[in-house]
Amino acid sequence: MAEIADSGGGHGKGGKKRAKKQSTRVDMTPMVDLAFLLLTFFVLTSTFSKPKSMELSLPAPPKKDEPQVEVKNGVTFLLTKDDRIFYYAGQFYEPGNAKGMPPTQLIETNYGPEGLHKLLMEQNKWANDEIEKLAAQNKAKTLADTTFKRLAMEATGNTLAITALIKTDDQATYKNAIDVLDELKICNVGKRVLGVDMMGPEYALLLEKTK
Repeated sequence: MAEIADSGGGHGKGGKKRAKKQSTRVDMTPMVDLAFLLLTFFVLTSTFSKPKSMELSLPAPPKKDEPQVEVKNGVTFLLTKDDRIFYYAGQFYEPGNAKGMPPTQLIETNYGPEGLHKLLMEQNKWANDEIEKLAAQNKAKTLADTTFKRLAMEATGNTLAITALIKTDDQATYKNAIDVLDELKICNVGKRVLGVDMMGPEYALLLEKTK
């Protein structure tokens, strides 16, 4: 509250009456109360940032002599030293396998836009096309946001979408694994498997490539 204090008046020389001097004083107590009320309001109504996480599939430890499970539409990435990354699509076949399939060959790529990103966009083309159609409907307001998110998640989990398996040797870095996970997220690869040990034939083939 503002108050006006009267300092009084008097007579000056020659009998002239002097004007009264007035001073103002502002009481800040109500402002302090208002500041605390506003602070309490914003604290109670604020939304705190939530930690973002990425869903990963961690396989159960394999049983002894358990046959390898075939992964449909799978792409396996082998990470090793010197920021090198190799991959193969589909099932792994050793030379002279019982099914008579040609032996698996490792292909090297890199972490650049013309390497890993381009590869994932091509391999996961079906899911990316589906999500692009859903995004167009969402932008045109014919598809609700919640419905768009649900259908997009279902598309990445469809059997027609790829499954990415990330395997590392003892010389790969955490940064390499994180770079691959980030790229999988960007390219809408919803089925990601991390923590699978390399098979003996895979590791042997990798050693031949990195000699």
